[in-house]
Amino acid sequence: MIGIIPLVILVVLFLLSSLRVLNEYERGVIFRLGRVINLKGPGLIILLPVLDRMTRVSLRTFAMDVPNQDVITRDNVSIKVNAVVYFRVIDPRKAILEVEDYMYATSQISQTTLRSVCGGVELDEILAHRDKVNEQVQTILDQHAGPWGIKVANVELKYIDLPQEMQRAMAKQAEAERERRAKVINAEGEFQASTRLAEAAKIIGQHPEALQLRYLQTMREMASESHAATIIPVPLDFIRSFFHAQGNGVKRDAPRTEVTAQEQVTVALPPDAALPGQGEGA
Repeated sequence: MIGIIPLVILVVLFLLSSLRVLNEYERGVIFRLGRVINLKGPGLIILLPVLDRMTRVSLRTFAMDVPNQDVITRDNVSIKVNAVVYFRVIDPRKAILEVEDYMYATSQISQTTLRSVCGGVELDEILAHRDKVNEQVQTILDQHAGPWGIKVANVELKYIDLPQEMQRAMAKQAEAERERRAKVINAEGEFQASTRLAEAAKIIGQHPEALQLRYLQTMREMASESHAATIIPVPLDFIRSFFHAQGNGVKRDAPRTEVTAQEQVTVALPPDAALPGQGEGA
């Protein structure tokens, strides 16, 4: 009876060493005497001690960070680019048999592909069409990593580091573009305003009463803006006769008493200025 106890213990240890539990997202590549016999998992699996060896492979998506890469673009601009690659194992057998370390291999091929793709395009294309660059890198990575049983789901450029000189040049370019747009908008506004003024002048030419109304409106605005001024309409004929008399030395006829709105000039006097005839009466 005592001799059976060690045998039972050996059997229990044998069974415990042969049992493995794989999660739902894991698969096991079984090697028996160095040869792949099958894929197992998930759940409880039994291995033959000494004869079988199992390698776990995760089927979840990995997010691998690609470090900064020094790149010279096609237009000879030196930049630093980093990215993130999302991939997962779709064939555990190939991931174990075709490459020694699929994580390291995917990292290295991602770095070289990122440098080659960014070096073949111009800087403006990288900045403006980043989606196209991402798609191109993803396509190349998928072609290289496909024989390893790896599927590249997505590639995203994270950060593009530009030299300080290039940043200042791009800032000047953007500022010049903004100034150009502002000048174009201002010129368009002036053109539209001049068109409207021309149309208004035609309408006023056909209806002189409109000019008189505009004249009265202007007087009203002047009176509302400056309450300390006195507004006196002066006929234009009076001023014309004064200048003609100085220029020719000949007296002109007295100005007309009837004055239209087109022939009036408004003179604004300060409040302390006396009107004609007020100083003598005082």
